[in-house]
Amino acid sequence: MWQLDAPTLITVLTIIVSVAGIVLGSIAPSIVEGIATKTALEAMARQPEAAGDIRTTLLIAMALLESGSIYVLLIVLILVFANPLLELFVF
Repeated sequence: MWQLDAPTLITVLTIIVSVAGIVLGSIAPSIVEGIATKTALEAMARQPEAAGDIRTTLLIAMALLESGSIYVLLIVLILVFANPLLELFVF
């Protein structure tokens, strides 16, 4: 096995964890947004007179769901470009 110094090992592990985080952080909200859209469209089909209220509620829910993806992106960018763990392992 390769012998990596501590900063290099921490950087490699941070990149691997960041990739996993961005994948999970973007897939989960996408699935939930799809389910919410499907449910809203079914509700609009059942009650066309309430379509305006359902659409408004759907847009608010989509914004809240998408903010979770943005928070994941923010954390990943911090880990990749301003890694706070490197300072702990520099000898």
